[in-house]
Amino acid sequence: MTAPVREWVVFDDPYGEARRWEIDVTFLTSRWRCIYGDGCQGVLTAPAPELEQGCCSYGAHYADDADRRAVERAARRLTDDDWQFARQGRSRGVSARIRGGPGRTRLVDDACIFLNRPGFPGGAGCALHRFGLRTGVHHSELKPTVCWQLPLRRVDRDDESGDGTVVSRVTEFGRDGWGDGGKEFAWWCTEAPEAFTASEAVYRTLETELRHMLGDPLYEAVAAYLDARIAGGSGNGSAPATALARHPAQPVTLGPTRRTPPARRPRAPAGSPRRGRVS
Repeated sequence: MTAPVREWVVFDDPYGEARRWEIDVTFLTSRWRCIYGDGCQGVLTAPAPELEQGCCSYGAHYADDADRRAVERAARRLTDDDWQFARQGRSRGVSARIRGGPGRTRLVDDACIFLNRPGFPGGAGCALHRFGLRTGVHHSELKPTVCWQLPLRRVDRDDESGDGTVVSRVTEFGRDGWGDGGKEFAWWCTEAPEAFTASEAVYRTLETELRHMLGDPLYEAVAAYLDARIAGGSGNGSAPATALARHPAQPVTLGPTRRTPPARRPRAPAGSPRRGRVS
């Protein structure tokens, strides 16, 4: 079976680091949205929407010790009304140690200690996320890194040239991000057409998260490029426009044939893309 076509664009690092950025145009221009509580089947070996666990069934692995400490500080801000398992968290802590790593969030009743279950008066879902919604604090300042980044994923690797350049790829968090355990999921949201129903593209709905991951200068350059691509241009003002690759999980909507809008030639911002490619 032929793999789905996916489009990428490469940017130089705007700060002059020995780094280049590979950006997943296909996912960032898709209409993915989180459907927790609105059709999410969870990440167990059989669909279990009634549990409302989302992707919180296994706890969250911390990126590093700083990530762990930040989550532990955030937990101290939660009230009993925010957090179903506040008593357990305060008495025994919220983190489980793992040999050779910074640890993960503890599990209570077979799911993350921060996950409020259905029927909790404060509402089901992540207690940290709900606290953020209540107080106006963005969840990226409260939750473990892997949690606030989902469904985005950044992967760094050394360039094959061996010249010390690092390649940072920003794409979607697929099953492979979970390791071998992801193969056992009965359902995963970036594969599910029902999750691709947002009114705006991912690079706009997840702007705050992307600014954290890319930095403001690079985000602005990426957003300008994607704006032009969506408008029908090539994004760099020189190459001929091509149709955006459709995300493989995107529902196909049939309608009257439209003529491609004329290509725009926007002014190239700082951190302009060096090249685009489709794989």
